[in-house]
Amino acid sequence: MIRQPAVAGAFYPRDAENLKRIIESCFLDDSGVGFIPEINDFEGSDYPINVMVPHAGYQYSGAVASHGYCKIVENGFPEVFIILSPNHTGFGSEISVFNEGEWITPLGSVEVDGEFADEIISVSDIASADYQAHIREHSIEVQLPFLQYFSSDFKIVPITMGRQDFITSNDLANAIFEAGKKLDKSYCIIASTDLSHFNNQEKANKVDGFVLEDIEEMNEFKLFEEVIQYNITMCGYGPVMTAISLSKRREMNTCELFAYRTSGDVTGDFTSVVGYASGIFK
Repeated sequence: MIRQPAVAGAFYPRDAENLKRIIESCFLDDSGVGFIPEINDFEGSDYPINVMVPHAGYQYSGAVASHGYCKIVENGFPEVFIILSPNHTGFGSEISVFNEGEWITPLGSVEVDGEFADEIISVSDIASADYQAHIREHSIEVQLPFLQYFSSDFKIVPITMGRQDFITSNDLANAIFEAGKKLDKSYCIIASTDLSHFNNQEKANKVDGFVLEDIEEMNEFKLFEEVIQYNITMCGYGPVMTAISLSKRREMNTCELFAYRTSGDVTGDFTSVVGYASGIFK
C-alpha cells in the first residue's frame, strides 16, 4: 500500500525545497529551539526518549514541534518511529495500524516496518490492520518531513486511535512494549496531539494548564479524568496516555515539557485558539 500525501500544499509546502526552508524556519523561530541541530548516532535497542508533538499547519505549531524533534535528533534516530495519532476523520477501526507499504511526502518515501506493525496487531486485543483511517488523516503525515529533513534511515509504524480510553491506550501500550521486547528493535513513540480547540486565549491557557500538569506528572489516569470532567477538546489524549503508559513500562518515569503556544500567539486573534505543546518522556 502506497500512502500518498493528503495535506501537502495545505499544512506544509508541496515543493521539497520550500518544505526544507519552512522546517528550518520552525527551528530558528523565536518560539523554536533557535538552531538547527545536527544528528547524532544511536546504537542499541533501548532508545532513551518518547516524544509528544503537535500536528497543526507548520506556520502554527511547527516551532513548538521543533523542540521535540531537536531532542530526537540529538539522541540519534532509532530503527523505528511508532507514530500515534487521533482519528479526525472517523474512518477505520478502533486502533488502525498501517502495517505494510510506504508513505510518500515531498521529501521522499518512508517504509513501514511491517514486522513490528504485525507483531503489535498480534499482541493487541483491539488493534487491526487498517488503511482507511490513514488515507485522509493529517496528524501522522505532518510529522514525517521533520524526520526526513535529517535522515532517510528509519522506518515507521503509523497507528491511528479511533477510540481513546483507558482500556484502549493500555492495550496499545502493552502491545507495543511486548512487540518491542520480542523483536529487539530500537523505537521511539511520537504521540501526535494538539491541545484544547476553539476557546479564547484565557480559557485555553487555563484548561491546557490542567492537562500539561497531568502529563508532566506522568499521570495518564488524571489526564483522562480531567479531559472528560472539563470537556477539554484535546484531540490526541489517547496517544499521549499510551505514550505515558508505555514509557513507564520501560522505566522512563519523568516528563520534560519544552514549549507551549496557541494559534493566537501566531495570528494575533485570541478569540478562538488551538493550543500546542511539545515534550519528552525519559
